[in-house]
Amino acid sequence: MTAKAIMFMGTGSDVGKSLIVAGLCRLLASRGIQVAPFKPQNMSNNAAATAEGGEIGRAQALQARAARLAPSVHMNPVLLKPESETGAQVIVQGKRAATLSAEAYFAERQKYLPPILESFHLLAKDHDIILVEGAGSPAETNLRDGDLANMGFAEAADVPAILIGDIHRGGVIASLVGTHAILAKNDQKRIKGFIINKFHGDPQLFSEGCKTITGQTGWPCLGILPHFAGASRLPAEDALALEGTLAAGSGRGFHICVFRLPRIANFDDLDPLRLHPGVRLSFVGEGEPLPANCRLAIIPGSKSTIADLAYFRAQGWDIDLAAHVRRGGNVLGLCGGYQMLGKRIHDPDGLEGRKGSVDGLSHLEVETTLVADKTVRETTATHRNSGETITAYEIHLGETVGPDCIRPFSTTATGPDGATSRDGRMAGTYLHGCFTSDAFRNAYLKSLGAVTGVYAFNSLIDGTLDELALHLEAHLDVECLLSLAAAVKKS
Repeated sequence: MTAKAIMFMGTGSDVGKSLIVAGLCRLLASRGIQVAPFKPQNMSNNAAATAEGGEIGRAQALQARAARLAPSVHMNPVLLKPESETGAQVIVQGKRAATLSAEAYFAERQKYLPPILESFHLLAKDHDIILVEGAGSPAETNLRDGDLANMGFAEAADVPAILIGDIHRGGVIASLVGTHAILAKNDQKRIKGFIINKFHGDPQLFSEGCKTITGQTGWPCLGILPHFAGASRLPAEDALALEGTLAAGSGRGFHICVFRLPRIANFDDLDPLRLHPGVRLSFVGEGEPLPANCRLAIIPGSKSTIADLAYFRAQGWDIDLAAHVRRGGNVLGLCGGYQMLGKRIHDPDGLEGRKGSVDGLSHLEVETTLVADKTVRETTATHRNSGETITAYEIHLGETVGPDCIRPFSTTATGPDGATSRDGRMAGTYLHGCFTSDAFRNAYLKSLGAVTGVYAFNSLIDGTLDELALHLEAHLDVECLLSLAAAVKKS
């Protein structure tokens, strides 16, 4: 059987493309259809490790889970991981290929089209349908020449598209009609319909709006999707999703505070804690102090550890953290945060900028050397203090050694991981996703004196994906949508 494909583009970023693709993956998988997600080019510091030892965007890992598949590097063949305002690490089919300025990447990005098409056709060999997710918006016509993320890919692979508009932002008629107006004729024709997302109230009230859009564009409406409240339980793709939860104010529950770093990476590490009954997790944002009622302070992962460490100090958080430790508080560093907790960070090859070394926060007796050979792997570990099993993954450049490593955070198949201070109140680990392991998370919180409820994180995520699939089935013309998918042409 020849595989089919259809692409989902948006009138802008964060209109719900990732969520809709995830929900359709679960819906089709539940019907017994072999479905796979695909995003040709993604830009995110929220990455997932795959069994091949590569990395892809976390959104594609969630979509793979929704499709009941193991994540593969071919689901997101180009991943851009921003290291500064103007440059990014370029990951191609799971492996670091280059670190380029935005100007340099745009100048040579067409060379990444062949591996993108190769991955797309590899997925098509093993699946009935490929659900392709665009990035940003095809209306960014200044990026059309050489585009890999939207119409450029769709044209190269000859894939039809659906356009998604977010009514919650306002101006959805203008955004959809305006996108049509600005697109080239061939790109207009490639779009076969539109979806209105995040509607509040009675969808019938927008029926005239749909008629207006169809009248102006010729595109049929495939459905008006009400706001899906369960979205807050699923991992977010973009750190912009954290903006509404920055304030670390008053409230009840075991208070965990997370320092909001500019280049925060893999922030969905924190979701299992955020959703845990009896826990109040809040972010400490720019210009905010660490609250005195914080029980556990977490320094999260970072794409640029040295730059974020400088920012940490510029906020005065090093002083706040020292005061927190004097009050008897606990501290956990995740990946880049673990590196910051040590005495020194060495960058002999200038991987993060200028060659040299910087002082860490000195809460752990360890030192880190950044190395070009990146560690990327799924792993299973045993937590040293509780003996509980942890299922996690690693994505990091550093090698960390020192006296506190004799008290590792955990032990993996490849050896000890992380470090713990003599008094046990400071710890660091390279294990991303460790808190998804329920028994470990419960034991860890209990060891800190937290009196909390318990819940099964993975069951919650899968249950939410099932709810999302039913939500889409109820409000989208799924049969029409599937009929619009086109056969994948042989490479």
